[in-house]
Amino acid sequence: MRSNISPLLVALVLAGGPGRALAADFDRDVRPILERCCLGCHGPVRQKSGYRLDDREAAFRGGDRGEAAIVAGRPDESLLWAALTGGRDVPLMPPKESEAPRPTEAELGTIRAWIEQGAPWPEAPRAVTTAEARTGWAWRPIARPSIPPSKHANPIDAFLAARLAEKRLAMSAQADRRTLLRRVSFDLTGLPPTYEEVVEFQGDRRPDAYERVVDRLLSSPRYGERWARHWLDVVHFGETHGYDKDKPRPNAWPYRDYVIRAFNEDRPYPRFVQEQVAGDVLFPDTADGCEALGFIAAGPWDFIGHAEVPESKVDGKIARHLDRDDMVSNTMSTFCSVTVHCAQCHDHKFDPISQEDYYSLQAVFAALDRADRPYDRDPSLARRRRDLETRRDAARAVVDRIAALARDAGGAELAALESRLGAARKTASGDRRPEYGWHSGIAASESEAKWVQVDLGREVEIHRIVLAPCEDDFNNIGAGFGFPRRYRIEAGLDPAFVRGAAILVSREEADEPNPRSLPVHHAVRPTRARFVRVTATRLAPRQQDFIFALAELQVLDGSGGNAAIGAQVSSLDSIEAPARWSRRNLTDGIYPAAIAGDVAALEAERDRLLSRVLTHEMREARARAVADLSAIQADLDRLPPQGYVYAGTVHHGSGAFVGTGPSGGRPRPIAILPRGDVKKPGRVVGPGSLSAVTQLKSRFDIPPDGPEGERRAALARWLTDRDNPLPWRSIVNRVWQYHFGRGLVDTPNDFGRMGGTPSHPELLEWLAAWFRDDAHGSLKSLHRLIVTSASYRQRSDVNDPRAAEIDGENRLLWRMSRRKLEAEAIRDEVLAVAGKLDLGTLGGPGYRDFVIEHPEHSPHYQFHLADPDDHALHRRSIYRFIVRSQQQPWMAAMDCADPSLLVDRRNQTITPLQALAQLNDALIVAMSRHFADRVRGAGEVEAQVGLAFRLAIQRQPDPEELAELAGYVRRRGLENGCRLLLNLNEFHFAD
Repeated sequence: MRSNISPLLVALVLAGGPGRALAADFDRDVRPILERCCLGCHGPVRQKSGYRLDDREAAFRGGDRGEAAIVAGRPDESLLWAALTGGRDVPLMPPKESEAPRPTEAELGTIRAWIEQGAPWPEAPRAVTTAEARTGWAWRPIARPSIPPSKHANPIDAFLAARLAEKRLAMSAQADRRTLLRRVSFDLTGLPPTYEEVVEFQGDRRPDAYERVVDRLLSSPRYGERWARHWLDVVHFGETHGYDKDKPRPNAWPYRDYVIRAFNEDRPYPRFVQEQVAGDVLFPDTADGCEALGFIAAGPWDFIGHAEVPESKVDGKIARHLDRDDMVSNTMSTFCSVTVHCAQCHDHKFDPISQEDYYSLQAVFAALDRADRPYDRDPSLARRRRDLETRRDAARAVVDRIAALARDAGGAELAALESRLGAARKTASGDRRPEYGWHSGIAASESEAKWVQVDLGREVEIHRIVLAPCEDDFNNIGAGFGFPRRYRIEAGLDPAFVRGAAILVSREEADEPNPRSLPVHHAVRPTRARFVRVTATRLAPRQQDFIFALAELQVLDGSGGNAAIGAQVSSLDSIEAPARWSRRNLTDGIYPAAIAGDVAALEAERDRLLSRVLTHEMREARARAVADLSAIQADLDRLPPQGYVYAGTVHHGSGAFVGTGPSGGRPRPIAILPRGDVKKPGRVVGPGSLSAVTQLKSRFDIPPDGPEGERRAALARWLTDRDNPLPWRSIVNRVWQYHFGRGLVDTPNDFGRMGGTPSHPELLEWLAAWFRDDAHGSLKSLHRLIVTSASYRQRSDVNDPRAAEIDGENRLLWRMSRRKLEAEAIRDEVLAVAGKLDLGTLGGPGYRDFVIEHPEHSPHYQFHLADPDDHALHRRSIYRFIVRSQQQPWMAAMDCADPSLLVDRRNQTITPLQALAQLNDALIVAMSRHFADRVRGAGEVEAQVGLAFRLAIQRQPDPEELAELAGYVRRRGLENGCRLLLNLNEFHFAD
């Protein structure tokens, strides 16, 4: 066969010798050609003719022909070259019928040059076997080492001193008391000490003075607020969904409050973990057991992929696969510090995590979605509700059993009636989404008038107008949403309502009560008209704005017929978001009360038929059961309303976002997906975890039809088993990191082969064993052990050239590392110094330091519109409403965590942008003004400056500082002088 490569290109290639421009690099030049042109047929998925080009050994060896495909240095003897050029009677590749493109002549020249150069193919990092990886430090059982002999009483110091001695280094001296108090106060509470506390500590000569300070800080409610922020970083908690819609989650905050409470109560770590994975199962009827499940739903959620695309479509499958992936990744990264998500397309390349392990973890969460979950905060109320629901289900079972007997006797007529009733109930319960109604544009003022009108198409004698209110379960909108507080109804023949309009109804003198679900009927004097207009003159409040909404507008004639059904609708403005909101919904005949009426009528008809086909005894039994059902439901209705938490839960949805509730919460079947492709599911797997933890069973013995929660309960027990080495090492490493600025393992979310290795392996082992066995999972005990060590109390301003040369990164901790405060700590410190920090408002919905625009469709969070003097915004930063898509600009400049990511450690940067933000941000300017007001009454300028120093950095200024700042205040004003103090490095660093 004649070669298809150009003779000119061959001549150019042959002319190029070593060192010429045609020299080819495999990764840069050759691999992209092979991936584009060859791997579709000869890659990891397909290997036509038994040949693959993604593996070096297989590529050289060749395929079914038994001939070497690549002969280093000799392209003309290489079968690969013959296939690419059509030589040696080898079919030209890729074939014409293939979708893969042909290599260009230049690319062919690159491949020939590469083979001539010896076909250098760098060795890729070899994927380790499970047996090899199990020998890695993270997977080994925890073995508690002996504490090295030492003069130090604290075991931490003994281990660190022994490690330093290996390098002939020693720990530095203890920091001064002011520095130490600032350091430990910020570390444990996120707030600075007061100047008075510094003076008191400096004068306290009791041998346990420092330990007393530590105990005071650990017992402060500020401790839980501080450490909850660290935890929320790790689990990527946010209060909006993220993705392109980024809608708010108004019920996410209970999880944040749960974390604060758990830390303050020193919840044992095993229970803390179990509550977040399966609290509703392991600790039923407790508020913590439900609120903690906010962990499962903490991450971003694709609103469009779930709410608008059904699970049966490919995009819907992908959205739900990615949602479970986030649940799995969050769980295993947070509690075990392993990267399981790397195994969703293939076995993990470096760690002993198989695809089966990964999809077994997905199977644990297979029934769950993210949604608002109702719960009772009072345990006794929760038990009462559960008892009533159990009795209700038993009574309903009796009714259903008699109904089954009746169907046998009632035949086709009853079967048809039951089918119609079932369909009506499904509609009423939202299983099939109705068109809810019409919704005006958003108004900033309640007095802004909004109108909507119908064109009946002909003159009609109007006798009655019916306004049906909206009712919607989306975002807990509730019944009566948007019904105007004051309004009028007009009718006429002029569509512009300029002349000849008659006012049929006027409700403009006083506010009308919200009708909730009940349609409002207005009998009117008979009036002939074609157009009917409803004008809202006082709008309904929403959150921070006002709207007008109706589910249906009916215009009844003398015969009682609805002349408005299907009528054309126009309005001043409208939110058009079908199927939920649209003008045409106003006259479509679909509204909640009508659906409920259909159900009631069909139930009455069904009861009449049953009375004919049932025996007397069966009718009496059914009547008793129905009466019991009614009484039980009445008792349930009298219970106080439940709260909601946005959590991982079995969802009973409608539209595309159905969830597993309609199927009884039965978990979805989870199959292994080759290359992560939802279109090619493989073998179905059951729930389980990581097989590399050989001390524990990796597959859970739970039947497929078992309760969904048992899967999560099994995982929660697996995670907290004392023989599971991963969680114990993970949490002590995290706590260490937040105290020293760097973990003993500097990759807190990755203990695998590609992560870091422990700088002090014996200390990490000892801490994990001690925390598990001696401290019994008490995080406060772990904090106390760390912050009372001499290692923690070292100075940071040490100049030791020899130590710096040996250990420039301070991994051996021969001094304390100097650490910049995080954004939240700086903000809280600014508010505290200004005298504006609100420490009394604890928990509850977060404050919103933004104004929302376009909340119904794609919200825009406008931070620049917030008022920095609004007292509601002066709470601690932990209570800030966290937006994913648009971070607060000042917080972002100060390296605040991105809530869309799993943030195991924050960046610590020092940039010009931070200085500009701290100098010019509206909050800083406003708080500088309040700071100045606070010190203005101190007397002369020098006295004002002295008080400002004491408030800001808890010390007196030295004479040079006092003179310089006093002169600046005289020139620029006290407010600018206070703003300068808020920009000092000393203000922004813990020490």
